[in-house]
Amino acid sequence: MHAGSCLCGAITFTVAGDLPPPAVCHCSQCRKQSGHCFASTEVPTSALTIADEHSLAWYQSSEKARRGFCASCGSTLFWAPLHDDKIAVAMGAFDKPTGTTIGMHIYVADKGDYYDITDGLPQRAAS
Repeated sequence: MHAGSCLCGAITFTVAGDLPPPAVCHCSQCRKQSGHCFASTEVPTSALTIADEHSLAWYQSSEKARRGFCASCGSTLFWAPLHDDKIAVAMGAFDKPTGTTIGMHIYVADKGDYYDITDGLPQRAAS
């Protein structure tokens, strides 16, 4: 079980089971929402339990997905495809060590020009 929350603590959640290796997304939407790139782990929606959703807000960022964030503090928490039973959970929102490491970088063709990716992990131009 992995617990997490937003910055102000208004939204708390747990993820049951092991966390798959996270991906780091460098697409322009993730960069604009997070201020850089977005590291997340994708889990079945049934593995995610959100304890209190009163501050959870959703923004439909495309015809394919929506992004969940805290309406109180603005923390980026989730990326959810509209027609799938998986959800991506922000790695930075977990409270304790996760026991996983980054597995790959995605949408690197869209990455910012102010940094390089030099960790030797697999890179995909798109998803």
